[in-house]
Amino acid sequence: MSTAIPNRTVGIGLISVGWMGKVHSRAYQSLPIVYPELGIKPRLIIAADNVQERADYAVDVLGFESSTLDYREVLAHPDVDVVSICAPNFLHAEIGIAAAKAGKSFWIEKPVGRGASETEAVEAAAIAAGVTTTIGFNYRNAPAVEHAKELIESGALGRITNIRGTFFADYSAEPNGALSWRFIRKFAGSGVLGDLMGHLADLVQYLVGPIEEVSGITKTIITERPVLEMGTGTHFAVIEGGKLEPVENEDYAGALIRFADSAIAAGAVGTIEASRVAVGPRASYTFEIYGTEGSLKWDFERMNEIEIAIGRKGEHIGYQRVMASPSFGDFGSFQPGAGTSMGYDDLKIVEARKFLEAYFGGAAKNSNIHDAVSAARVVSAIEQSAESKKWVAISPVIGTTAAISK
Repeated sequence: MSTAIPNRTVGIGLISVGWMGKVHSRAYQSLPIVYPELGIKPRLIIAADNVQERADYAVDVLGFESSTLDYREVLAHPDVDVVSICAPNFLHAEIGIAAAKAGKSFWIEKPVGRGASETEAVEAAAIAAGVTTTIGFNYRNAPAVEHAKELIESGALGRITNIRGTFFADYSAEPNGALSWRFIRKFAGSGVLGDLMGHLADLVQYLVGPIEEVSGITKTIITERPVLEMGTGTHFAVIEGGKLEPVENEDYAGALIRFADSAIAAGAVGTIEASRVAVGPRASYTFEIYGTEGSLKWDFERMNEIEIAIGRKGEHIGYQRVMASPSFGDFGSFQPGAGTSMGYDDLKIVEARKFLEAYFGGAAKNSNIHDAVSAARVVSAIEQSAESKKWVAISPVIGTTAAISK
């Protein structure tokens, strides 16, 4: 006997029509195609951007019914049920709080705030309003990562003893790369800490459990960059011979970490590092997780595979390269068999699925505002430790998805 597919239409609002706004829009549009069984039908209602050309693009190309130059009109629109917040970092907390007060559930990119205090303010507003939240921690949605989580939780690796995580990228390795808002503290807050280390902190906590203590170090490697007018270009822009001004936040960050005791990670320790100026890695976002019975490795640059080593005996001891397949996470919703790869945008479709399933009262598999607070506290603790040259303890956060089973 067949089960009828539900018909659940949801009104979408978008704030900021940049690269990430386009990615969110495509994710919503793809949802009924990739997950028809859910019966979720996103309706693109209204998009906001402070540049008219981008606001027009939202209607003419992305398919929104209307656009505006004022994000408040998105939050006030009666047909908007959920909002994607893709604005620059310095607007995240302001818009996230406003969305919660307007009673709109929201999918917001990280970092949610310029530090832990702003992120906690958004959390408080979301809790008070009772809205559903999802954070743009997309790397946890990779099928190989979901498989790694299952292996860890099953005990296949034994007790986790230590981890190593690196998020190294070259997007700012060019010294003449523009001094965009990402390098200015009042707009971005921290530098690579908020941009990449926040992702890494979330990822290792999602897999292993909460981090309870850090000892950090930071460094600004390229200390001056040519000025870029706000609202023009991207942080990939290169300006030859421009006026130089100081970079106000860090290019590199690293930390020794200790995990809170848990059934799978009692006494686990590790290292995490992030750089936005590494020459060589394009987007080498990696983790290595070691246990008493085995270990595994993953690298975003080879997103559709994972290296796994389980046991100490036999002819095939050591790492085995395993390709993602339909038995891994959401892979089967995108591709019929191993070897046909998924891409970055697919991870955002998975993110949209988890967000809207939770919005409609389904399983809460989505990252949430509590995860954002947890990652922000790790980032802030690393920054504090780098200044004080001491270990810094991290207060636990209730309601995260850290090391929670499926």
